[in-house]
Amino acid sequence: MAGTVLVTGGTGYIGGEVIDQLLGRGYTVHTTVRNSAKSEPRLRARWPEAGERLKIFQADLMSDDGWADANAGCDAVAHVASPFPLGIPKDKDELVVPATEGTLRALRFANAAGIRRFVQTSSAAAIAYGQPEKDHFDYTDWTNLTAGVPPYIESKTVAERSARDWVAANAPDMVFCSVNPVAVFGPVYNDDLSTSIEMVKRIIDGSIPLIPNMGICVTDVRDVAKAHVAAIEAPAEKVRGERFPTSTKFLWIAEMADVLRQRAPEIAGKVPTRRMPDWLVHVLSVFMPEMKQIKPELGNVRDVSGRHSEEVLGFTFIPAEQTLEDTARSLVQLGIVEV
Repeated sequence: MAGTVLVTGGTGYIGGEVIDQLLGRGYTVHTTVRNSAKSEPRLRARWPEAGERLKIFQADLMSDDGWADANAGCDAVAHVASPFPLGIPKDKDELVVPATEGTLRALRFANAAGIRRFVQTSSAAAIAYGQPEKDHFDYTDWTNLTAGVPPYIESKTVAERSARDWVAANAPDMVFCSVNPVAVFGPVYNDDLSTSIEMVKRIIDGSIPLIPNMGICVTDVRDVAKAHVAAIEAPAEKVRGERFPTSTKFLWIAEMADVLRQRAPEIAGKVPTRRMPDWLVHVLSVFMPEMKQIKPELGNVRDVSGRHSEEVLGFTFIPAEQTLEDTARSLVQLGIVEV
């Protein structure tokens, strides 16, 4: 099934992988970027053979400009673009408003262009928070916003709920679904690192000298993109209204460090072995934004199951250990980390 797909946020980590897989399957791809003059050379360099099968449009989540042109002639949309900061903003609306308004803008223009297949990149952040009594989650769970959650978590939850409500009210014939990845790792292609990849970089380059008592679920960017493509291609009755968490395994940071030492020992010389006491995380959170994000996760298990996605979409996720090894090796191969 080759056609034309709009991928929003083409310079992002997930967006780039979605484009790569679509081009590899014969699709024509439209993609949006915030600054075409800055972004087009980088995109053309990654896919030099794409030619007219890759069309780049300048469009911002908070403006109508460019969206009609980007959607014109498309058969489906993969809406990947969304803000994801390293730190916590002072005003939650810095995240919640663009994530929600950007998603609704993408939906409105897709609907106006007659597009009937729309895949939203949501997040496990919309699944696994605000429920302190639980540590295992699946595609049926929703983050409880009344419990008080960080701005990023709220932004992803509000954006997904708003999208679903909008489709039900305004485009009931649209085949809408969401892909809800956990922390995304895997090979990188340039030095514009996502927040998750930045963490692996800091583990292997020694800038995190002690291991905090926290864990995360791991998913591979190649599987996240594969889920988007499968959701675009699958029969409507299989994916309409669905949520597809992509998650392989929950790992403590200490376990991730062990994986890197075992599978890539020649580049793991700076990987920490000692634990960071919880009190030190609390102290450092006063000065370091990333520690402020870690603090509420100390000791917590948020194990999100990806089994439903594998069963419905029909493929098996890459093992977490392979993903982490591939992440680390690509960082070294590109010279982003020196060992």
